[in-house]
Amino acid sequence: MKPKRFDLLIFDWDGTLMDSAGAIASCIQAACADMELPIPSHEAARHVIGLGLREALIHLFPDLPEARYPVLADHYRRHFLDQDHEILLFEGARELLVELHGDGFRLAVATGKARRGLDRAFSHTGLERYFHASRTADETFSKPHPLMIEELLDELDIAPARALMIGDTSHDLDMARNAGIPSLAAGYGAHPAEHLNAYGALRVCNSFAELADWLREHA
Repeated sequence: MKPKRFDLLIFDWDGTLMDSAGAIASCIQAACADMELPIPSHEAARHVIGLGLREALIHLFPDLPEARYPVLADHYRRHFLDQDHEILLFEGARELLVELHGDGFRLAVATGKARRGLDRAFSHTGLERYFHASRTADETFSKPHPLMIEELLDELDIAPARALMIGDTSHDLDMARNAGIPSLAAGYGAHPAEHLNAYGALRVCNSFAELADWLREHA
């Protein structure tokens, strides 16, 4: 086996490992409809995926009274929790994680989900056993702040040059750049591949299969 280029692979969750971007955007739209707010376009709703929920809602509605953000968040959670158990991993994601874990890579998650949401996803998929650490947006600063990555590097004692961030949004790639680590872009997720080209990723992959092949060949 070729020498490893990286010791730690940090995965975003939604839109990178799990095919959930469309469902998240639809739930954001449904929550806005519940509160009779202007309904963002599907593109605008997908753009905030990866941010913490509060940060996403502030981005969409910067002039909303402070007291209404928790109410809007509750509407979103209700819609999402009604269906999150039905959302599937991308084809091949489980097999890739098992393989990478078996090959000796450290694996981590850095997600805009809350801890409760990531724990639900771990429970539904049975994948928690393959990850050595994780960070969520309610535990530390939201992307693109680098603290999620910095905490994972400290916890696992990994040098920045030996870690790779893998994500499907500009927020993921900006977080990696802010933390001083390389990134790999999942151009099949929440943000279109052409949008991710400007963020300095080692490669923009157009399918999960392409991403898996890149990791097998170059990680």
